[in-house]
Amino acid sequence: MRLLRPVLAGVLVLPALAACTFSADVDLGPGVEPEKLATQVSAALEESVGVAPDDVECDDQLDARVDATTRCVLTAGEERYGLTVTATSVEGDTVDFDVQVDEEPMADGS
Repeated sequence: MRLLRPVLAGVLVLPALAACTFSADVDLGPGVEPEKLATQVSAALEESVGVAPDDVECDDQLDARVDATTRCVLTAGEERYGLTVTATSVEGDTVDFDVQVDEEPMADGS
């Protein structure tokens, strides 16, 4: 199994997170599995802001093709934020992707 490697490029502090870019070096198959994706999003955000989110959950994989997207949910304290992960490049076993955290927390029950 290959290791995932986060690489960041500019993100604001929680809860006003903007976008970050990082890479996953994985056995892609058709895409990055939800569990691996959630782990990488969490690690990248922790590296960027100095604090890990309480949780990140991704229900679907990120397809290994440029411009593929998937949605995840970030939990920080009592707040939950939706986030969009978008593949920006795919080369061999490496996929680069951006993470865009929603500006507003999710409504209760979302």
